[in-house]
This record gives sequence, C-alpha cells and structure tokens, in this order.
Amino acid sequence: MTDPTAIYRYRESLAAVDALTVAIAHLDLFTALAAAPGDLAGICQRFSIQPRPAHTLCTLLVANGLLRRGDDGVLHVTDTAREFLVAGSPFDARPYYASIAEKPGVTDFLTVLRTDRPANWPGEEGEADWHAAMRTEAFAESFTAAMDCRGRVLGPGLAQALADCTPRRLLDVGGGSGAYAIAVARAFPSCRATVLEASPVDAIARRTIAAAGLGGRIDVVTADMFLGPWPEDYDAHLFSNVLHDWNEADCRRLLEKSVAALPDGGRLLVHDMLLDDDMSGPLWAAEYSVLLTTVTQGRLYSAAEIGDWLADLGFNIVARAPTALGRSVLIASRG
Repeated sequence: MTDPTAIYRYRESLAAVDALTVAIAHLDLFTALAAAPGDLAGICQRFSIQPRPAHTLCTLLVANGLLRRGDDGVLHVTDTAREFLVAGSPFDARPYYASIAEKPGVTDFLTVLRTDRPANWPGEEGEADWHAAMRTEAFAESFTAAMDCRGRVLGPGLAQALADCTPRRLLDVGGGSGAYAIAVARAFPSCRATVLEASPVDAIARRTIAAAGLGGRIDVVTADMFLGPWPEDYDAHLFSNVLHDWNEADCRRLLEKSVAALPDGGRLLVHDMLLDDDMSGPLWAAEYSVLLTTVTQGRLYSAAEIGDWLADLGFNIVARAPTALGRSVLIASRG
C-alpha cells in the first residue's frame, strides 16, 4: 500500500482554518493576549467561551507557532503573531481573515466555543449533530462507510502493533463496521472477536464481517456501550478512535466499564491520534481535534491524560506503539 497520508490529512484538518479565523476575526485573540497574556481559565472568562473548545483552539494556535505556553500555563503571543495578527502592526493580516469571518464553518466553531455544544453535521439543512444523527439509518450508513475506509488503512498497523501481545478474545468497543476486529482476526488466526455496537451500526458490522468471510470468528453484540454490563471473558478491550468522540466524564465512564469487565491479566487498548503531553502539537492532531470538537462532544487527548484516567482505575500504560496515519495504540494493564 502506498502512503495515503495527504488524502486523509486534508479531510481531518478541514476545520482548522475555521478555528483560526474565529481567533483572528471574531475574538481578536492575539491583540488581547499581546496586551495581557493569560492562562486557559482566564481566556475562557475574558472571552466568555467554554473550556473544551477553548483548549482545542489554544492547542491549535500553539501547534502553529502563534502562541507559546509558559511553564505556568500562561499563553503568550509569539513574534510571528505579534508581527501579523496584532492591531497596529504594519503587516497586520487580520483583514485577510475578516473577509471569511461569516463562512458557515467559522460561525459554527464560534457557536461551539460559546456553548460547548457540537454543531450540526455538514449536510442538509437541519441535520442533527453527529451523536443524534448516528441513530438514523441513512446517516449511519454514510458515516460508517467513511470510517470503514479509514479503518482499512489503520487496521493492519494496529494488528502489527499487537504482535507481541496477541489477543485471545478481543472486545471491539464501539467498533463501527468491524474494520479493526477484522484486521486483528486476519493477522492472528487464533483470535476471536466481538464488536460491541448500537443499532443501526450493528447491522452494518454484521454485513461487513460476513463479506470478509469472518462470520465464524467475529460476532456482534448489540448494545449501548454506556448502558448495562459488558460481555465478559475477553482478555483485551479495544477502543479504536472512540474516546475522541466523548468528553472526559464519558471517557472515564467507558474506561471504568472496561476495567470492571476485564479479567486479571486483561489488557485495555486505546488506539487513536494523540496530542503531545504538553499540548504543543503535533500539528495534524491539533487540526483534527478542532474537527472533533466541532461535531462531537469530545476532542483528542494526550497519553498523559488517558494515563491519569487509567491510573485512577488501577491500570497503567505499559506500551505505546505507532500504527498508521499519525495514530498510536496505548496498551494498559492492571497494576
């Protein structure tokens, strides 16, 4: 397979310019911070914006070299931002972005900043946000197909990363089409897997698994992953591109349910694009996090954040391995 990075990066970074435009044209953030630097809490108070999307916006601006974060968490403008994005500069580029200030994606991100509620999914007028739209068959089919084609690229890399800790029975939590369970099952003939998915995506997963000829080794359990007990007797639980759709409280709930259902010696696998622990990038991750923040209740997280949640549950990250398209898998176990 040739390298499809550019193809996927454009799609995952499409909302970044909207967030940058909000910072420049709606908040005049750089002029304000040039006069009075501030930490995240202070910025939220000053601009009447919410912590989750503000965190994503500031991470993007740091990753782009427009803000720098001090050891005390205070954000300062960089020389580049001072030269081009602060009022009074002879090279003031703010009018260049003011011309697109009313672009729909820009106004969507501004609304998310102010309300912390995901915007409607791009599409027909009146389309619901992603979480609600996934309950409808037509949207679920379209979105799951999009994630399936990406999963076919990511899956083999994930399987390769698990070569030294091959699962015996894998529970693929929120597994979508089953692309990741299929990749792992193909790589390890002794592995059996179950995809835990809600309706109507469960039917899509059954169809995809059957088409792959793996119906005898991969089954599907229809369930809301937030409700009720999970099936037991699995030595590995996989969250592949799942946690980033949910806020911290919901991520903690999911991890708690996983830990409760895993046997001694079981492993918890988190496969996702991860932010740097100091929230300085990587740029691709910071850009993708904007898209996630706009249309879901989540954002991208760092290994340190996920590690802290797991530590509260008695689990530790024991390994991290790259997979594909800027993703990594975290492998955690009890103790």
